[in-house]
Amino acid sequence: MNQKFMREAIRLSREKMRRGAGGPFGAVVVRQGKIIARGWNCVTSANDPTAHAEVTAIRAACRKLRTFQLDDCELYTSCEPCPMCLAAIYWARFQKVYFANTRRDAKKIEFDDDLIYREVARPVSRRKIPMQQLLRPAALQVFAEWQAKPDKIRY
Repeated sequence: MNQKFMREAIRLSREKMRRGAGGPFGAVVVRQGKIIARGWNCVTSANDPTAHAEVTAIRAACRKLRTFQLDDCELYTSCEPCPMCLAAIYWARFQKVYFANTRRDAKKIEFDDDLIYREVARPVSRRKIPMQQLLRPAALQVFAEWQAKPDKIRY
């Protein structure tokens, strides 16, 4: 059964790449043995750097299920997730993730996520994109309000 879902993720990656939607990446979200959402890379066609296959599949699944957590779902993706997608996978709380190509395979065709993996591990002051903290006290007031909010929805 797992191979059937991975074949669909790979099929999507090929089909959408050939149609010019974006890079060669596809993903499907599976719940109780059925595909509930599909996603593919549409970074270039949507002019959206966050429109990776995993993220588009997660968005579609959450819309369909009307939830922000997919803890009873599995994700099948045609390539090992990049750092952004990996974070989205953890936020969605998937049961399990299956992938086909590795990030090293992606690097060979010039999709290289190593820079981001390295940047995340660096102190803010040493990152390639300059980052500066501003107005922390004002922002902390909002956090305090959130912490005291009795009707908040935790995630």
